[in-house]
Amino acid sequence: MIDVIKVAEKKEPWTLDRLYDNAYAWIIDKGPGIIAGIVVLFIGLKVIKWIVNRSHQKMHDKEVADSVKPFLLSLLGVALRILLIIGVMQIIGIQLTLFTAIVGAFGVAAGLALSGTLQNFASGILILLLKPFSVGDNIITQGLEGTVTEIEVFYTMVTTFDNRQVIVPNSKLSNEVIINITRQGNRRLDINMKIPNAIDIKEVKKVINKAIDGCENVLAKPERRIGVGELQSDGYLLSINVWVNAHGFQDTRLAIQEAILQDVKDAGIKLPGM
Repeated sequence: MIDVIKVAEKKEPWTLDRLYDNAYAWIIDKGPGIIAGIVVLFIGLKVIKWIVNRSHQKMHDKEVADSVKPFLLSLLGVALRILLIIGVMQIIGIQLTLFTAIVGAFGVAAGLALSGTLQNFASGILILLLKPFSVGDNIITQGLEGTVTEIEVFYTMVTTFDNRQVIVPNSKLSNEVIINITRQGNRRLDINMKIPNAIDIKEVKKVINKAIDGCENVLAKPERRIGVGELQSDGYLLSINVWVNAHGFQDTRLAIQEAILQDVKDAGIKLPGM
């Protein structure tokens, strides 16, 4: 009885005919899927190439920053190719359960390890696309004021007016208030002067207007304003509003204040404490 069972369990020996039959059956079973996968892969690569070229043209038309275009195009191409390969594998019949689990676990681990870096990266992409400021703009952020000298994917370089180079993570710029003081092209300069009550306001305004007219970078429009901002017991506070070019604001402020002070003194007008 045992010998009969052993004979029944004995496998049929491999022969060339059997190998041919198995190969033929496998081709009949898997062949259409493989052919369809190859066709989809070929067509998909052509479509991806067209999409990437089209996206490059759209980015050029929308004036996307040159520093971010290659990265976005590369990211788009890689993402589309990965999706295409996954689709082709599904068509061929390859099971992706283990592959998907590994990729998912790796993605979670990488996301946790690089959360801060990825946040800076995402913020950099938004800054380069939305352009809240550009290279050469003067901005106020994080308690400092300076000129933007470089915008990278992870950080932005700002040079302060006292020539300090500050590296600001892009996440700070995307989540905090940014004051762009050069975007409008002009800026209002406000100066307050205390004048004794004995001094005629018309005479003071005449002297101040003459001093301002002699300064550079002063704009005719919008019109300047000079008037009494506050009345006090021993005098009045004269408020001076002058529109100047945004670039060179600090130099213009110093020049205007110096010119006003000199012309007021030359006119014999004595200011409090002088």
